[in-house]
Amino acid sequence: MKKIILLIISCFAICGLLNAQTLNMQVGQVNYQFPADQAGVMNYAEGTTLTIMNKVFTLADVATMYVDESAVKDNTVAVAYNGQTVAITVAGNVAQYLTITTSGAHVNIEQSSELAEEITYTLSGSSEDGEFYMSGSYKATVELNGLTLTNAKPVTSGAAVHIQNGKRIKVKVLEGTSNTLVDAANGSQKGALYVKGHPEFSGKGTLTVTGNVKHAIKSGEYMTVKDATLVVKSAAGDGINCGQYFLMKSGVLDISGVEDDGIQCDIDDTEVGSTGETADHEDEDSGNIYLEGGQITINTAGIAAKGVKSEGDLIVKGGVIDITTTGKGKWDEEDVKTKAAACLGSDAKVVISGGTLTLTSTGAGGKGINCDAAFELSGGEVTIVTKGALYYHNGTTENTNYTGNTDNVNSDYYSSSKGVKADGAITISGGKISVATAGKNAEGIESKTSILISDGEVTVNSYDDGINVGGDGSDLIISGGYVYSRAMNNDGIDGNGNVYVKGGLVYAIGANSPEVAIDANSEEQKKLYVQGGTLIAVGGLESGAQISGGTCKQTTSFTAEAWYALYNGSELVAAFKTPTATTSSSGGGRPGGGPGGSGSKKLVVYTSSTPALKSGVTVSGGTTYFDGAANIGGTVSGGSSVTLSNYTSSGGPGGRP
Repeated sequence: MKKIILLIISCFAICGLLNAQTLNMQVGQVNYQFPADQAGVMNYAEGTTLTIMNKVFTLADVATMYVDESAVKDNTVAVAYNGQTVAITVAGNVAQYLTITTSGAHVNIEQSSELAEEITYTLSGSSEDGEFYMSGSYKATVELNGLTLTNAKPVTSGAAVHIQNGKRIKVKVLEGTSNTLVDAANGSQKGALYVKGHPEFSGKGTLTVTGNVKHAIKSGEYMTVKDATLVVKSAAGDGINCGQYFLMKSGVLDISGVEDDGIQCDIDDTEVGSTGETADHEDEDSGNIYLEGGQITINTAGIAAKGVKSEGDLIVKGGVIDITTTGKGKWDEEDVKTKAAACLGSDAKVVISGGTLTLTSTGAGGKGINCDAAFELSGGEVTIVTKGALYYHNGTTENTNYTGNTDNVNSDYYSSSKGVKADGAITISGGKISVATAGKNAEGIESKTSILISDGEVTVNSYDDGINVGGDGSDLIISGGYVYSRAMNNDGIDGNGNVYVKGGLVYAIGANSPEVAIDANSEEQKKLYVQGGTLIAVGGLESGAQISGGTCKQTTSFTAEAWYALYNGSELVAAFKTPTATTSSSGGGRPGGGPGGSGSKKLVVYTSSTPALKSGVTVSGGTTYFDGAANIGGTVSGGSSVTLSNYTSSGGPGGRP
């Protein structure tokens, strides 16, 4: 044996002078490759060990030694799965830093704390019972090159791929490849693909993941996605779950079959500093989700599940986003209240400045956007449809289609379908949002604090209040933009404080009396102020409305589904289509309120000069707004003049709180 070893070493040294030779040391399923120009002095000790580039081999463990002309790329490890076996190739320059063990196709690689260079691990091949587990304290790159890996019988971890390094891990899904990861059906793993540190997904290949125990993809720290296509086929928990923050710049996310949230990002609660304090959401950028580009498709049927859920802020700057939730609500024992599903959910604020979003929620109590702080829209296009019934639960009794009167029911006991619900202020300064809701108590856009609309296009068709400020004494202000709000069973626009119309084009439609087109909280001495812009109100205005800066006219009847032209003096302002007969309201004015507004057959118009109307007109050209209910800049022909009278504020306050 000694002579054979010495002969190989001698030949390797001589051949290295002539050609690019490589010494291969095969130990079990691992082949270590040492280029001749790097090997240097090889120490052979006492007939039992051989040391090459500081890697010590016990000769009894070496299956074969041979020299060939294979090329070696530094800082690389290749792991090729083949059924119940695996072939691992290690570049000689990093061999000394790695301890590798295998059991069938289960691979465990431990990086030495002395490692100071990034290693690229390339995973390929297929196994129905294997895993890749890697631990260490240095950053790394993991390339997926046509890998199909299922962990059937866990050896180290139940995950298919488990990276224990608490550092940056680049996960490259190589272009043109399809990769599949499935974790074990039992075990305590947090995900089929788990990274303790912060993974950065890239590449133009496809990765499909199934999470049988908990999440499909889980990281302990922040996660970014660029270019890669990530498909979550199913998960017992979230599709993607991470801490600190989630950032998507490009690529594709397709998430379905999850029993909880599609994407969830948690505020990092790990201790920082010597005081033992936890990371702060504002200071540490923790809990935030940033969607800046790419294509996202999420379908979740989980109970009270969210398509995208952030414990911090949810910021949307771009991309094409299509989210559907179908799960019903639930009773939260800890918070002692009902919770519901939502396409976008945030424990802080939701800010949208770009992108195209299609949000659909059909489960009982489901919402399009639900946030505990402010909602801000300045750009992009948002379409929301909610169809869920009223969800009721008082801690003991559940009803997923509650039809009873909720006036005297604790609001914690029920969740209604809403397009946008924000506990904080709602600010719309640009972009386009279209909301359609159905189901008892289903409102279009609601804030518990205030609403300010200064620009953009807002279209709401709702069962209950269209646009509503629910907080006592909170104001609703429209100073610009294009706003359409129709309520089938309540007020088109409803404020619990003052309501101001200062600019823009506002088209509001209320249900039958006692509901009105625009309602303010006159019971608390609040008022509706019409001070500018252009107003079309079907169903009348709140009693005591204050009109200034222009002229308000009315007619006590209109033709349903007919086109009207509105003029400011002789100037055409807009053409609009009247609604069909509105649904009869069941009444229920505010407690202590008056007999109601002036009824849905009153058509009120306001312009800066003197308004005039034509009915039965034909419209061509121009730009359509409000899903075709209005036209700006078009050409009007035909029609007949409508006799208008001066607007008179009569009747009592309309609507419900």
